[in-house]
Parts: sequence; structure tokens; C-alpha cells
Amino acid sequence: MFKKFTNGCVALVNKYLPDPFLFAIILNAIVFIAAIIFTGQGPLTMVKHWGNGFWSLLLFSMQMVLVLVFGSAMAQAPLFKNLLKKIASFAKTPGSAILITTFIATLACWINWGFGLIIGALLAREMAKQVEGVDYRLLIASAYSGFLVWHGGLSGSIPLTIASETGLVATGGALSAPKPTSETIFSPLNLTIVISILILMPIVTRAMHPTPDKTVTIDPSLLHDEPLKKYEIKTPADKLEHSKILWLILLAFGFIYIFYYFSENGFNLSLDIVNMIFLFVGILLHGDLRRYIDAISEATAGASGIILQFPFYAGIMGMMTGAVEGTTSLAGVISTAFVNISNEHTFPLFTFLSAGIVNIFVPSGGGQWAVQGPIMMPAGAELGVPAAKTAMAIAWGDAWTNMIQPFWALPALGIAGLGARDIMGYCIITLLLSGAIASVAFLLL
Repeated sequence: MFKKFTNGCVALVNKYLPDPFLFAIILNAIVFIAAIIFTGQGPLTMVKHWGNGFWSLLLFSMQMVLVLVFGSAMAQAPLFKNLLKKIASFAKTPGSAILITTFIATLACWINWGFGLIIGALLAREMAKQVEGVDYRLLIASAYSGFLVWHGGLSGSIPLTIASETGLVATGGALSAPKPTSETIFSPLNLTIVISILILMPIVTRAMHPTPDKTVTIDPSLLHDEPLKKYEIKTPADKLEHSKILWLILLAFGFIYIFYYFSENGFNLSLDIVNMIFLFVGILLHGDLRRYIDAISEATAGASGIILQFPFYAGIMGMMTGAVEGTTSLAGVISTAFVNISNEHTFPLFTFLSAGIVNIFVPSGGGQWAVQGPIMMPAGAELGVPAAKTAMAIAWGDAWTNMIQPFWALPALGIAGLGARDIMGYCIITLLLSGAIASVAFLLL
């Protein structure tokens, strides 16, 4: 019965889910019409909001491109390949390959979401090379499913935001002092959700593996990397490109700063420092500047989806959050609607659900917090709900519906060479699992 349901979800997505770019365009149209209807703002005003937001994710878009490119280039280094091969060697059957990939990807995303997205996808590729008969689509879906826990992890933007004085602005006055991570990331509520997903999700993804007649495998030769290139050093320019002195100088600059950063900031893995680590570890492992340049050139091919689609999601965010004097934004309308039907006991659950809906259209933790924080946090305080619980409900709602939002899957799909429809059918199951776990937790704990 479970496999039939999974196969039905996969077939449904394959039939009806368009290319992620077209999905983004459809979301633009839906938000444009809904905002006009529910906020009372005119079409021209909504176009202005769309245009004002269109380029607002340029910095973040570049960060995501670098996550993909630097992570992929690092993985091409022989030492890193051997590490992935070693981990993949523990899998002897398709089921164990899915179990290991899901568990490691989830754990890695809890540590840092950018790190986890790339490591999970790379491990899935290596599993496909070594394990015969494993469904490649499910491998990548399992790796991406680990992303569910990111906002309850060490790099979760909302709990880290309210842990500092500067992050209190978006709480609408509900917080007068920072909330330590002991009340958010390391709270019993959050750890219960994380541990439940960490244990149950590998079991569920393994159970999703299709029967042999429906399994889609990939020819391992298509995933094999090119043999290590040999270079001829003939000219002074060639000598510079392969210079160990320049290589060492560059590494010294990079790693001295990385060590300085951690000494000053502790284990705070921002997206910028993750990219810097990927960059300089990649340079170190390749052992040669020319070899690393070539690895970067090869890795950039998978970044096209991010470059094309992110401006359109920024436009959606502009329309979702845009408001003129006397009106409320569409995201505000959605949030307020859930507040109006909530009481002290149901408010965390409805906060989680409303955040899940908003996230489909505003797939950015920071952007979502800026919209929902000023609405949900004061409402929770008025009902007597602990502020940390309200904040984590927003955080988990933001992470939850990423399973049906191709926005965040693009780096993993770029590495895998797959499209969104190849994995989203399986992701529906992980959406239902995580939604049930989080809903019970926010309602009862």
C-alpha cells in the first residue's frame, strides 16, 4: 500500500509538475492575482512591488551559485572522492544506500544547510556509482530531504537572529532581550522534532524504494569523473599556473582568515564562511592552481537554474511583502488569518502551518521572518505562548514546505543532473512525514 501511494505521487508529479522555471512563473501569476484580490492594491502597484524586489536576491543568488560551484569543485579532488567512496562502500544494498544517504544528509544539514545540501548530493552520486539496482531519483530525493532540519539546526537563521540584539527588530516588540539557543535550537521541543526526523526519515525513504520493475537506475559510467588530467609545463606562464609558491601563499591567506574568523565568532557557520571553507579546502585538495581553475570551469555548468530562477522568486517576494500605506501585504493577510482562528493551544500549530504556506511563495528564511515575525510574535505573546516556541514554529514552517518548492533543490539537482520532477514525488512523502511530526510536537509539547 505504501509503495503504491509513493508510486502514485511520483507519477502525479512527473505528469503535472512543470520545469522549475515555469513553476516560478506560475507562482508569480498566482501571487500577482491573489495580492490584488486580498490586499486591495492595484495591478500597477503590484508590478512595482515585483520590480522593486526582482533584484533583491542578487547577493544571495551569488552565494548559492558559489555553494554549488565551490562544493562541486572540492568534490572533484582525489582525496575528497576517496572519502565519499569510503562512506558509500558501507552500503551493500539499495536499501542501505538510501538509509545511509538520508541519515548523513540530514545530519550534515543540521550542522550547516549549505554544507549538507552539497555533501548529500555528492554522496548520493557516489552511492549510484557503487550500489547496483538503487533508484537514482530516490537517492537524490533522500539527500535533499535532509534539508528539512536546517532551520532547527546550527545554521537556522531565525533562532540565530533572535539570539542577538539586532534580531529583535522583527519581533514587533514581543522580545525585549535575546533568546539563547538553549531555548530554540537546543530546546526539548526542537530536539524532539530533529531526532524524530533523523530516526524516522531514513526508514521511510528506504521503504519508498520502488520494486525492480519500476526502479530507475543510472549508468555508473555517466557519473564517472574524467581521469586525472596531465599537464605539460613548457612556458613561464605554465610554470606560474602550477607554482607551488603561489599555491601556498593563497592557502596561507585563506586559512589564516578562517582560523581568525572562528576564534572571533565561535562555531558560527555563515554562508560566506562555508563558501570560503569550500573554496580553500578545494584549492588545498587539488594541490595545484591550474587544476583547481579547470575544476571550477567544469562545476559552473550546473548553476544555470539558480541564475535564471532566483530573480523571479525575488519578484514573488516583492509582491508577497509589498504594501502601501493603508494596506497589508499578502503575507501579512495570510498570517493574520491564521492568528484570528488560533487560541493559546493551537497557535503554535497554526503558526507552523501559515509559515509553510508563506514559504512556498517566499522561500527565504530571512525574508519570511521579516514578514511573519512582526505579526506572529506579538500575537503569540498576547495569547501567552512562549516567544521561542512561536519563533521555532515559523522556522519549521519555513523548512517544511521546501520539500515541494524547487527553489532550494536547484544546487542538488545541478550536481545530480536531474530535474525537479524527478525527485518531488518522493519529497511529497517526506513532506507528509515531517509535517505530521512537527504538527504533533507544536500541538502537544
